[in-house]
Amino acid sequence: MPFESHLNDALLFALVALALVLIALAVRSPARQAMLAMLIVTAVGVLGLWSYERFGASIRSATGSLLAREAGLAIVTFGVLQIFILFLFQTLLAHRRIPRILNDFVFALSLIGYAIYRLNAVGVNLASLITTSALVTGALAFSAQETLGNLWGGIALQLEKTCRIGDWVRIDSITGQVVGIRWRYMAIATILNETIVIPNSMVMKNRITVVARHGDDRTTWLRHVPFAVEFDHPPARVIAQVERELAHASIPFVAPRPAPIVACISFQDSGIEYAVAYHLTEPSEYWITDSRVRAHVYAALMRQSFRISYPRRIVEVRHDERPRTAQREAAGRAQTLAAMDLFASLTDGERASLASELTTSPYVAGDRIFEAGEAADSLYVLAEGKVEIVRERPRGGAVKLASLEAPAYFGEMGLLLGQPRIATVVASGDVLCYRLDKRGFDAILQARPELAGVLARVLADRQAENDATLQALDEQARAEATVSRTRELMRRIQGFFGLVPRDSVAR
Repeated sequence: MPFESHLNDALLFALVALALVLIALAVRSPARQAMLAMLIVTAVGVLGLWSYERFGASIRSATGSLLAREAGLAIVTFGVLQIFILFLFQTLLAHRRIPRILNDFVFALSLIGYAIYRLNAVGVNLASLITTSALVTGALAFSAQETLGNLWGGIALQLEKTCRIGDWVRIDSITGQVVGIRWRYMAIATILNETIVIPNSMVMKNRITVVARHGDDRTTWLRHVPFAVEFDHPPARVIAQVERELAHASIPFVAPRPAPIVACISFQDSGIEYAVAYHLTEPSEYWITDSRVRAHVYAALMRQSFRISYPRRIVEVRHDERPRTAQREAAGRAQTLAAMDLFASLTDGERASLASELTTSPYVAGDRIFEAGEAADSLYVLAEGKVEIVRERPRGGAVKLASLEAPAYFGEMGLLLGQPRIATVVASGDVLCYRLDKRGFDAILQARPELAGVLARVLADRQAENDATLQALDEQARAEATVSRTRELMRRIQGFFGLVPRDSVAR
């Protein structure tokens, strides 16, 4: 076949490749940049063939001339084949999302076919070559078995859709997202900014777990966060309380439905082991979300006075600091109460007695301390942090009424009147509260019934300040309304605590 026909054929294929590249640019194919690069490779091959046509006669060696010509043809073939395959799979069939490994496989077969065709064209006897080199062929096949295993493993992964690019998988102790499946390996990116390359043959031999996927459908990832509590607390109570607290918490990337659940897993040497099962909506956030769930669980356990278990060991304690710590904490509680106008009329002894009745209640951001409509018989003293008071709208959504920063108190109507909560209180960050129940305040009021009047006056003043309708009244009308409200509140406080009014006793 004359050499000029090779150059003409190469030019014809190059023009067809150019047309395909222009179409890819017009439709903004995702493979247009790669096709442009291959067009440059094709142009280099055509230029080489043209140079050979002009100056090939100066090459005196027949073998050198043959190699020069075949090199030019090989470069053109390489570029044109890549353009054809990229146009077919990445442009015409782009919507079908054909695996990238299939592109590579078709390209490799095409190159093998071209090589066989050119060997036959230049007069190489393939049958004789195979017969005389059986030993070499066997050695090559033996040495290439690992490569072939990787190749067939990659093809099987893609065609069977065992896992896809973008899936989150767990292989042995490695958890990450699949970012590439090539003919030799699978690439997995972890949250530590590491990309781990695993040969396809090893992937096929080991167990692979695809997380956050149910069959062919993407779904949430069910995560388990363990914790342990001492044997003193009944499992049913621990499970119910922690589930209730988590249901009221707003944690990023934790699906609200289905709500997190708690299960009793086992009985250990030092306590009972539990686990929180929650649905993670974003797999890449599993590490930080587990941490947030643990923080909420810890706060919930502390609010309910559930003691976290610890290993039992015999330790010699020479200086026990716990009594001093308890004394300092009690003194701090008493000082916090002294800063509240509601408890200003109490004596130091009464405040100290009241401080011993307080229950420590820590919260984290997003926790709802209580909700509107809940039955109440307790007051909260805000010792650290900030809370927001919100109210739900009838048509949905919430409106912020106020913000309170420590030191402050809220929920006093529940303690003194037993009145249901009229608003919802949400922690804005890490919050430390002390909860005072009715039974802890009952002894002081029974000993000093006259405190009911003082407390009623404080409540009336606070309501008058927050009541928008009283803002328009003059000073005299405000005072009269405050006196009337004080009497009504005093009567309700006496009734709630079972106090007998003094005028009734006199009669």
